[in-house]
Amino acid sequence: MSAAHDATLPLPPPALPGLLVPVMAAGAGFSVASLYYAQPMLGAMGASLGASDSAIGLVPTLTQLGYAAGIALLAPLGDRFERRRIILVKSLLLGVALLAAGLAGHLPGVLLASLLVGLMATVAQDVVPAAATLAPPEHRGALVGKVMTGLLLGILLSRVVSGVVAEQFGWRAMFIAAAVSVLLMGVLLRATLPRFAPTTTLGYGALLRSMGALWMQLPPLRRAVLAQALLAMGFSAFWSTLALMLHARFGIGSAGAGAFGIAGAAGALAAPLAGRFSDRIGTQRVARLAIGIALLGFASLLLDGLLPASLQLVLLAVSAVIFDFGFQAALVSHQTLVYGLQPEARSRLNALLFTGVFMGMAAGGGLGAMALAQGGWHAVVLMACATSAAALWVRRWKTKG
Repeated sequence: MSAAHDATLPLPPPALPGLLVPVMAAGAGFSVASLYYAQPMLGAMGASLGASDSAIGLVPTLTQLGYAAGIALLAPLGDRFERRRIILVKSLLLGVALLAAGLAGHLPGVLLASLLVGLMATVAQDVVPAAATLAPPEHRGALVGKVMTGLLLGILLSRVVSGVVAEQFGWRAMFIAAAVSVLLMGVLLRATLPRFAPTTTLGYGALLRSMGALWMQLPPLRRAVLAQALLAMGFSAFWSTLALMLHARFGIGSAGAGAFGIAGAAGALAAPLAGRFSDRIGTQRVARLAIGIALLGFASLLLDGLLPASLQLVLLAVSAVIFDFGFQAALVSHQTLVYGLQPEARSRLNALLFTGVFMGMAAGGGLGAMALAQGGWHAVVLMACATSAAALWVRRWKTKG
């Protein structure tokens, strides 16, 4: 039996209660925010733990790698087991991992906790397929876009919150507050979500092997994953090096660096728009347009040398809005495409998509740091432009899928 037909489809979804979508959006946002709290706090964490810049820089790298591994190894379980129970268990473990990061007294403890945070923050990738399952097909893009708005706001505003909290109360307080937030959201999601019937009876090994079959069977999936992963490289290169560049060039601290997340958060408006337009005009057109917008945003950063320092900061903020908008719109359009390929395998398809995305982010963080060290800020920007252009080329391979 192929991976495409390993189970019967679930019963039609129930009507959605009024609070369900906001709760799913908040749950996805609080959980995925755990991946990014550390970024504006790295300087403070390094000073507190006596770690060098290169050593403390392993924190976001391990967190992203843990997330990629968790998506590949844990997210597919949403097809095999009751998804609501998985969401609760992961939320509890994520809270414990965040608390461990906040209480760790040495760098190895923080690094281990960071890896575990990445693994368990994949609860966000159980919430989004749940939304796709509950939505009627003709409104799937719109509903996924609404939940993704919460997730994306969590990504972007996490830097703002952690930068301010770290300056006022210390970096440990931020991790402890994050632990409380995800524990509360896990309980709320458990109480709000309906029960989800498993869509396959495959064992764990067969479940993972079926992902390889899905990858080989579905060219639209491969194009979506590759295009979004390339775009994610440039996205991560910018955000993972921004704080270092701002400190070196403008003397801006962690709170100021985190505040740029406000500009990026405006890009989260792309999620519901992309979802609605994907339902109306197709994911192919929306994805190509979105990648083009992201490329424009990155390319505009090359103009900073023509501007005085005050306007360079304005350009950074405006560019962040533009390329974040493009990145988020492309992501929602690719999700809508992928979720419609094989409904009974949504968790596995989602796992394949986001494994690619966060491998791209992890690679972008590392390559961005190397580019900054070797060629300065413009080298980071050129790298982001190159990966965005490559994503657009991949997206134009074919007009279908």
